[in-house]
Amino acid sequence: MALGVVVTGVGVAVADDEHGSVTVTRDGAVVEGRNIKGYVHIKADNVTVRNSTIRYDGNHAIRIFSGSVGTVIEATRVYCEAEKTNGIVFGDYTARKVTVHGCRNGFMYSDESPATITDSTWNGRAVVAGAEPEPLASSAATSAPVKSAAPAASRPARPATSGDARTKQSGSGTLAIPEGFPGPDNTGVPEGTTLRPSGSITLSRDGQVVSGLNISGCVVVTAKNVVIRKSRITCGGQYSIKTTGAKNLLVEDVEINGMGRNSAAVCCSDYTLRRVDISNVIDGPRLADNTVVEDSWIHHLTRVSGSHNDTLQTTGAANIVVRGNSLDAYNPVTKDPLNACLMIGSTTGPLVSNLVFEQNYCNGGNYSIGIRADLRAASIKIRSNVYGRDCRFGIVARPKHPGINWETATNLWADSRKPVVK
Repeated sequence: MALGVVVTGVGVAVADDEHGSVTVTRDGAVVEGRNIKGYVHIKADNVTVRNSTIRYDGNHAIRIFSGSVGTVIEATRVYCEAEKTNGIVFGDYTARKVTVHGCRNGFMYSDESPATITDSTWNGRAVVAGAEPEPLASSAATSAPVKSAAPAASRPARPATSGDARTKQSGSGTLAIPEGFPGPDNTGVPEGTTLRPSGSITLSRDGQVVSGLNISGCVVVTAKNVVIRKSRITCGGQYSIKTTGAKNLLVEDVEINGMGRNSAAVCCSDYTLRRVDISNVIDGPRLADNTVVEDSWIHHLTRVSGSHNDTLQTTGAANIVVRGNSLDAYNPVTKDPLNACLMIGSTTGPLVSNLVFEQNYCNGGNYSIGIRADLRAASIKIRSNVYGRDCRFGIVARPKHPGINWETATNLWADSRKPVVK
């Protein structure tokens, strides 16, 4: 049974059964007197949220979607229950007598999408548009360690009901990850790391090492042998990390949050990702020449109009290793399988060659492993992986395609450990 929502006027609000989240889709809706455990999404004009409490541990507690104007939020309390969670985003709203607690950013807006903020507080301090206090992560960085973006308290592990899998909370959706694979406890910024605030950066010096940064912006790498370590990147641009002429980039123990806008989390060649937590992106890393992704967790992708979301994709490259990752194309919040854990095509290059995909957990997708019919391939090895059952059509498209070496005996269901293809 759906959770009840008090709605007056001509508006209609829809509540998500599992999480209590509310999506408002009719102009003029009034949501009043609610205790909401989940997000509030506003996709209509002249919506009012009044005398309510919102508690959320995903990306944005209250989100006003592009094109929706006239939102009023008043006499309302917002509690962010994870370090990554933002309060009210992304503009075109009025906030009156709103208190925001524990949120990474309290009230977000821009010149293009402004906000009017009166009689409101963020972490106990008065806020007016244009004069916000520092986010918790930034202000704490100078005096005390901050927790990783995936603290155990907000994403607890719980016993699974079958096999050797365990469930892990992430945001407002639960992912079942088999034991021994990466997740919130062993990817991203290590617990206890002190982070210093930073904006967008360009790394242009060979051998440069950056560590312990809370980067509100994007990263461009143009040099050789650069290392990005123990840092958080929150980027609303096309790529959170872009390599331009870079060689041998190493990214380890890093969290990437693409704010629902990254067309690819990392692009495109000559990098190694290790123990990286990637979420809230349209696509995960793009696999061009000389790329390695290992011991990382890619999850909670964001579907946008026309997108074909993949946790990993190559469109033509050589020398790729994908090993020991948790790749969850399935989004448990929206219950959308999306497109693929690994999409293999040669649409921008002559062929895909020397690719090894092994020892991964892969779940979701139309096909979990998507292989294009027009792929030109040589020496692609897919072996020793386990798969969840949240795909739409099947585990692999075209396992006998020329150039593909699909090991039937070692590509197994995660729960039964039997071959996924007979």
